[in-house]
Amino acid sequence: MSGCPTRTPSVPGPVTPEALRATLGAFASGVVIVTAQGPDGPIGFTCQSFSSLSLDPPLVSFSPSRSSSSWPRIRAVGRFCVNVLAADQEQHSAGFARSGADKFAGVSWAPAPSGAPVLDGVGAWIDCTLWNEYDGGDHTIVAARVEALGADPQRLPLLFFRGGYHLTPREDA
Repeated sequence: MSGCPTRTPSVPGPVTPEALRATLGAFASGVVIVTAQGPDGPIGFTCQSFSSLSLDPPLVSFSPSRSSSSWPRIRAVGRFCVNVLAADQEQHSAGFARSGADKFAGVSWAPAPSGAPVLDGVGAWIDCTLWNEYDGGDHTIVAARVEALGADPQRLPLLFFRGGYHLTPREDA
């Protein structure tokens, strides 16, 4: 078959969390920050499990960890914004991945139509309402209805690949 690897895959062994992480790390993903405006102020967390789900109705999905302390607070609001990070926003990814800190300290943002924070300089934003949730093992699979959105075509995405951040091919050239 044309384009198939010429080497034989290794003999399968047990699927350990380490083996799964190492193998799936070969798939590059973007990085998003999910935000909401809670009763006590803005809430947010970093997530790299994000994707388009449906065009009709317009749905996206993401998968927060079951151990997330931010997702239950955002779920309670029911409206949130997915911020697609741009290539120069690695510091936001790290900052919003922390627990117990003021994640919005020094971060500029404006409200989306829902009131959820749209972080300044993101490549795109998707304002959503909670559609449904599904069991995803140690994560929750969230389906969200897209209510409003916008993108800056000049901003390149922040990519996560094999355990680290990488430049997009256009930046590498």
